[in-house]
Amino acid sequence: MKTFPMFLKTEGRRIVVVGGGEQAAQKVRLALKTSAEILVVSDAPDAEIADLARQGRIVLHTDGLHETAFENAVLAFVATDDGAIRAAAHALAQRCGVLVNVVDAPDLCDAFTPSIVDRDPVVVAIGTEGTAPVLARGLKATLETMLEPRLGDLAALAGRLRGEAARLDPRRRRDLWRWVFNGAPRALHAAGREREAAALVKDAIANDRLPEDRDHPATGFVSLVGAGPGSRDLITLRGAQRLQEADVIFYDRLVDPDLLELARRDAERIYVGKTPGTAAWPQERINALMVRTARAGRRVVRLKCGDPGIFGRGAEEAASLDEAGINWEIVPGVTAASAAAAATSGFLTERGEADTLVIATGQLRAGDGDPNWASYLLPGTTLALYMAVGAAAKVRANLLAAGVEPDLDVRIVSRAASPAERVVITPLDALADTIEREGVENPAIILIRRPKRELPARVRVEIRPDLSRDLRLVAAV
Repeated sequence: MKTFPMFLKTEGRRIVVVGGGEQAAQKVRLALKTSAEILVVSDAPDAEIADLARQGRIVLHTDGLHETAFENAVLAFVATDDGAIRAAAHALAQRCGVLVNVVDAPDLCDAFTPSIVDRDPVVVAIGTEGTAPVLARGLKATLETMLEPRLGDLAALAGRLRGEAARLDPRRRRDLWRWVFNGAPRALHAAGREREAAALVKDAIANDRLPEDRDHPATGFVSLVGAGPGSRDLITLRGAQRLQEADVIFYDRLVDPDLLELARRDAERIYVGKTPGTAAWPQERINALMVRTARAGRRVVRLKCGDPGIFGRGAEEAASLDEAGINWEIVPGVTAASAAAAATSGFLTERGEADTLVIATGQLRAGDGDPNWASYLLPGTTLALYMAVGAAAKVRANLLAAGVEPDLDVRIVSRAASPAERVVITPLDALADTIEREGVENPAIILIRRPKRELPARVRVEIRPDLSRDLRLVAAV
């Protein structure tokens, strides 16, 4: 970031606006939302600014710009088309150590004016470093529809009750406020039933009891969360919420590091690697650490690339949690096969072409033997093979031996939905050679679609009288 987002304290401070036209009036309207003293410097203020001065809502200086205007100022806006005044005001504000925003002059700005969603004391500021104000306004419009008008009142209620809630255990306090802002109190408050909402919150604090305690057990809780196949925007909303609630996050090597930015800043992050061919983090160690962490009463997220229910060893982790008496949940994610198909502008199923989807793996446990991939790839089937790059030669041999067409298109997608995404297309009989030649590496998905066979145009059927139930297809003509 070229700028650092931060809210400035305005209580007991001054905001200076240099200029008297419409642009200056816009900044004054914005500043009036704060508790600052507003001082406008202009010898020709428009009617709106002059009227605000008569009402005593702002202070108007008409005798020119002086250094005294910036005394105790936290911020200055320079909103004038006069180049000489603009340069002088910018230089004077900087000499006085005041952050300055010069309208329509990003190079002269120490601070940029964001688009603001105001639910005081909840304020959302959207900045683009002065590059795309139209985009910022569009995002503001979206957020305005998402946040109920009186959300700030609920936040203010929480602020008044923070002292009473301080006696609760820190984890219980997080559970309390999570419930307040995501559960029944917020729903009641948004429906105009503010007193009921307040009573509910006060009762929960007084008795240290939440109606949703089932979801916040004293022994901790584990969420097995699918991170999606690549970029951070493919995680689900529920997955992002669980990251924000987590005390501890266990994550794999394939998880986009940007996803961790969605977590609380104070959440502990533990990298568990899972690099193929190494034993730095064997599954048993991960299971034991998750159990120990949850038993300490902490909320745990096990963040897995793709979907935790598809070749993620989630069942083994769930079994260990069950054995230890730890409550857990599955938060599904977008699996890599879906992202791989999207990368090829294709679909995993398609009416008339492929009405069956088989998800299989090319990497099994030692001693299990190789699967019969050809038994999965019947006509009308899409076969999505995970972790099969190293088994490409075996896959090719198995399919060709079963009579699968050698010229069948195979699509190999590595690092789907990431900046390093790559698609390689090859005929089946060249699968292994192409992977070696192109240097394709895991993580990758191999997609093979075998279209439905066309039925012969006409058939001759012989019915044998001695076997009335036996209809035999003799020949195609």
